[in-house]
Order: sequence, then C-alpha cells, then structure tokens
Amino acid sequence: MLDLKFIREHADVVRKAVADKGENADIDRVLGLDEAKRHKQHDFDTLRADQNRVSKGIGLCKKNGQDASNLLASMKKIAGTVRQLGSQLAVLDTELQRLLLTIPNIPRKDVPVGGEADNALVSEWGTPREFDFTPQDHLALCEAHRLVDFARGAKLSGTGFPVYTGNGALLERALVQFMLDTHITRHGYTEIIPPLLVNTAAMTGTGQLPKMADDMYHIASDDLYLIPTSEVPLTNFHSGEILPLDDLPRKYVAFTPNFRREAGSYGKMTKGLLRLHQFNKVEMVRLTEPQDSSQALEEMIEEAAFITRQLGLAYRILRLATGDLSFASHVTYDIEVWSPGAGRWLEVSSLSDFRDFQARRMGIRYRNSEGKVAFVHTLNGSGLATSRIFPAIVETYQRDDGTIEVPEVLRPYMRGLTTL
Repeated sequence: MLDLKFIREHADVVRKAVADKGENADIDRVLGLDEAKRHKQHDFDTLRADQNRVSKGIGLCKKNGQDASNLLASMKKIAGTVRQLGSQLAVLDTELQRLLLTIPNIPRKDVPVGGEADNALVSEWGTPREFDFTPQDHLALCEAHRLVDFARGAKLSGTGFPVYTGNGALLERALVQFMLDTHITRHGYTEIIPPLLVNTAAMTGTGQLPKMADDMYHIASDDLYLIPTSEVPLTNFHSGEILPLDDLPRKYVAFTPNFRREAGSYGKMTKGLLRLHQFNKVEMVRLTEPQDSSQALEEMIEEAAFITRQLGLAYRILRLATGDLSFASHVTYDIEVWSPGAGRWLEVSSLSDFRDFQARRMGIRYRNSEGKVAFVHTLNGSGLATSRIFPAIVETYQRDDGTIEVPEVLRPYMRGLTTL
C-alpha cells in the first residue's frame, strides 16, 4: 500500500494514478478519515495524559492519608471517555485501513498513459518464422501427436484444465527443468517449493485481495486460496520480518501450477492452451534495497529474455501502459513471443517492480547501512509461463511432414528425442 503521509502530501498525484489505472479508490474519503482519526487521536492522547496525572494525584492522596474521592470521580469520568474514544479510533482505523487497500501503486513516470493499445515497444529479437507450407496451430498439433488431451481434461475438471500426455508431459517437464536449471545455475536464484494454498493475509500482501477476489479459487471452510502465481508465497516468505542488510538481495525461483478462475476473461482468446484455469509457470522473485530495484528489474528482464532466446523464439518487449498495469505494479514489462498458429504475439513473461508497495502490506523491512529500519522493494517476473511457450514451440518448430523438432536446449531433458 502507499504511505499515508505520501497520500496526504501528494493527493493529486495519487488521484491521477487512480484515474490512469482505472481504479475507483475514494481519496477524499481517505483524507477525511485520516484527518478525523488524527483529531480523535489528539483528544485520546490528551485524555490519557490527564488520566496519568490524576492517577498520580490519587496515589499521592492515599500516601498522605488525604481524601481522593473527587480525584476518583474524575478518574472514572476520564476513563469512560478514554474507552469511548478508543472505540471510535478503532472504527476509524478499520475503515481507513480498508480504504487504503483499494488505492493502487503509483505508475513510474515513463509508463505510458492509456490502455493496451498504448503499450510501448521497447525492443525486438529474432524474426518470426516464415513457412513454405500451411502451418497448423498448436491445438491440431497437440491432438495429432497426443501431446495434450483437452477433452478428457474437460471431462475431469471442465474447460481450461488440460491433461499433458506422453511426449507432451515430457516436453512440459523439460521446459520447466531447463528454466529452473538456468535460473539457479546461471542467474543465481535459490529454488523454493512453496505451498499451493495460502491464507487471506498472504493474498492481501501481494495485492490480489481485495481487488481480484472473484478471480481466485477460495476454499471457504479453511479460508485458503489456491495460488494464482507463486509470486504470492515467494514474496510473502519474509512477511513480518526485519532482514539484516547482509541478507539482501534475496532471489527466489519456484515452479508451481497456478489457478485462476479468470472471471473477467469472457471474449478473450481461450483456444487450446492460451487461457487456462490451471497452468504451469516458473516464477522469479527478488527482495532488494530501494536504490537497487530499478537495476534488478533490468536484470530480470534479461534473465527471462535469455530463456526465450535459448529456445529460439522471436520475441518483443513492451512497457505496459497505466491501464494495463496490475493494481500493485509501479512498472511492468511484458515479453511476448510470436505464435504462428494464433497469428499474434503471446505474453510469456510479465516482469514488475512494486517498489515498497507490497512490502508495506506484508511488513517486510530491513536494517540499512545506517542501522535504520526501512521497507524493502519487491519484484517478480515469469521465467517463463509454459502454457504460452509450449504452443509457440510446437507451432514454430513444426515441419511440413507434420512432425515437430525439439529445440536443441531441451534435448538433454527429452530422453534423447529430437522430434515429436
């Protein structure tokens, strides 16, 4: 969340961020509650001081054998008012905290204002493959080679729950293992295997709640959520902690399945693997000192792009516009690969710097070089999402005889297979 002092002193900046991100936070209401709470807090503190003064007077009277009845009556009256003010403060604070959770992060100054059409092209790599035959899309290829069984997945769980079979399961696992090995051995991340169910506090900490509640799978009886991304458990790993300076930066990577109801996805591309309720992803998360997060984001973009280049897939990098940013993001870059079958670019990685927005919600702090306690900056990014990489690979590497070439970097993980 944003620092309340920042909101108070830069209300117009916050209002603009709310409008640019298409949010509905009531900044005037927040400021009004803040002012009311501060006035009430002043009255409360004044009365508590009076309470302490009267209490000392009562003690002196008793010590000296004097009548303290007037002071006791005054103490009773003050105590009642203190309790009343305390209750009022609690109500104000609860409502203020609720509203603070509805205010989005401030976009970085170079983030374009607008929606998806206004995303800025940053760079491109490679050239989309041109075919001398009519290429098939990944749905046809997966069915022909029995790589994914969509029908039986739908029978088991409904649409959006694919079943990877045979060489399809092997290819999916090869992608995951290749990405994990690269991020661990080349990029210096520590692997984590986190739980797939998290509590409300964790989902609130990273910003999925309260805004995205309808997109999450919730187990009401246990008040637990299936993770929409391993960003949630990885970033919350140090919630409520004060880290020593020597512990920064922290670099974590995890492979997990991810679960999203996609309640707002009506009308979006849903063919085959392109939009799923359960999908696999390798996720990178970093915790840094504030002055290091911008450089860390550049490094993470390159780490995700390196994976894409190793797979031989043409890609482009976009800086997202304000209306396309997530609620919690300060700045986000998407990496998109070309899908010959879909005839469009597919997002395979979204990499974001959240500054101290998530850390404030989670209470992740560190002790800086001056010995002062400050909030860390958090970052995350896909490294990569296999549900988009998988179709891009089978479509890009298909041959005119219907077979699919296995990218060279994946062959060590494919039991010697070079084609599917």
